[in-house]
Amino acid sequence: MAKLRDDRRIRRSRKGDFELRIPEPEREVLRQLPDQLLEIHGSDDPVLERLFPAAYPEDAEHEREFRDMTHDDLRRQREDALEVMKRTIDAERLSEEELLAWLSAINDARLVLGLRLDVTEELDASRIADEDPRAPMFGMYAYLTWLEEQAVGALSASL
Repeated sequence: MAKLRDDRRIRRSRKGDFELRIPEPEREVLRQLPDQLLEIHGSDDPVLERLFPAAYPEDAEHEREFRDMTHDDLRRQREDALEVMKRTIDAERLSEEELLAWLSAINDARLVLGLRLDVTEELDASRIADEDPRAPMFGMYAYLTWLEEQAVGALSASL
C-alpha cells in the first residue's frame, strides 16, 4: 500500500506541542508579515478600522467609551502576537500559546489583504488572470487562508 503524502505545514506532535514544517521560501515570505503589520499599527491607515471595528457604530458616545476602555489592550494583544511570530519564525516547534499568536497574526494579514483586494464572498480568485497585477497578492491571500486552516486544524486535532 502506498503511503499518503503529508503536506501539512503545522501539526500537533505526540508531545502536545506543534511541529512547523514550513519550507524556507515560505518562511521568508512569512518573515516579512510582522513588520509590515506593525507598521500599519503605527499609522493612520484606514485598514485599522477593519482590524479594530466599531463595537457601537450607531452610538458615538458608547463607541468612544468602549475604545477608551479596550483599544490599547486590543492593540497590545495584536502587537504581542506579531512579536511572537517574529521571534519564532524559524522555530521547528511552537507551544499552543505561540501557535495561537501565529493564528492571530495570520488572520490580521488576511484581513488587511482582503480589504486591499476587496475580497467578497462572491469573489472567485481562480478567475484572476496571472497577468493581473493583483495576482501575487491574491496568491498570498490564498496561501495565508490555507495556512490559517492548517493552524486551526492542528489546534483542533485533539478535541
